[in-house]
Amino acid sequence: MLVALVIAVGVVGVVVPVLPGSVLVVAGVLVWAIDLGTPTGWAVFAVATGFVAVGAVVKYVVPGRRLKEAGVPSSTMMLGGLLGIVGFFVVPVIGLVVGFVLGVYLSELARVGRASAWPATKHALTAVGLSLLIELAASLLAAATWVAGVVAT
Repeated sequence: MLVALVIAVGVVGVVVPVLPGSVLVVAGVLVWAIDLGTPTGWAVFAVATGFVAVGAVVKYVVPGRRLKEAGVPSSTMMLGGLLGIVGFFVVPVIGLVVGFVLGVYLSELARVGRASAWPATKHALTAVGLSLLIELAASLLAAATWVAGVVAT
């Protein structure tokens, strides 16, 4: 039950940026595999870790490519991330999102001007949302793999 709780908290952690989502999912499956100590347990751990690893790569590659196509530079995303971190501490819970949006908008405002700043900000938000969905899908696939392993053993 404790492993299931850790995996569930990990899946929620993908959506709630305070928790290390995918890491908790893999850690939960690892603890289960160690406790089980069978080849099936280790195979489940390997597949679950594979899902999370592929998700970790894809969550940067796909949105990054879309941002590049939209003309939004990496520096804009970095400024958004920095202001998001500051916002997280200034305004608990919602400050991360507010700071990120404000950082991206201000960066694009300085780079391309008022007319194009908001469309670029929307592209950045869409990319972040896509990244979150990719990581969530990978974590859910890892969790489903663990469930299948539990049922199989």
